[in-house]
Amino acid sequence: MQQQPCPTPGVLEVITGPMFSGKSEELIRRLKRARIARQRVACFKPDIDLRYHRTAIASHSQQTHEAEVIRNVEDLRARLFPMLHAVEVVGLDEVQFLSGAIVPLATELVALGKRVLAAGLDMTFTAEPFGPVPHLMAMADKVTKLSAVCMVCGQSAIHTQRLGQSQELVIVGATGLYEARCRTHFSPFLDEHHSEQLELTATA
Repeated sequence: MQQQPCPTPGVLEVITGPMFSGKSEELIRRLKRARIARQRVACFKPDIDLRYHRTAIASHSQQTHEAEVIRNVEDLRARLFPMLHAVEVVGLDEVQFLSGAIVPLATELVALGKRVLAAGLDMTFTAEPFGPVPHLMAMADKVTKLSAVCMVCGQSAIHTQRLGQSQELVIVGATGLYEARCRTHFSPFLDEHHSEQLELTATA
């Protein structure tokens, strides 16, 4: 059955920034607040990111929130729409791994009166726009761009540094693979500096 537009549209909120900036933690915080307010929440994450928990959003600081794992945007639609009448808030983590089809779907959900919370990286390790996130940012009612801490100098970091020489776009992981960097110490194509970023974050 086709969903009818809501007289009062919803909102699109995008949470973005580099790795280790607290995106998933902020998404979890907003979802938990929505649940405290007795709003009905549905949360999803792509199956490419199963680093910390298979059936939950999990932050580097070990906070979690239950989530359904989806293969792609079509799978998201198939899972979400049968229960959409009972959902007020839709959470999406690691949205950079989804195709551009998430953009019209997010627009449709907002037109149906839903609050859509989307978290994801805004840039790749080569500082290029990452997937649909920049488009979602342009369309959003609210954008929260977080920064991390540069692991070289301790200044504010907006970049995700890939450690090593692999040029493959997506390598999911954290330990020894990525760290946050400021503009000065960001080197997009080659870096041999090693980091304790994951251990520092996990104990924060």
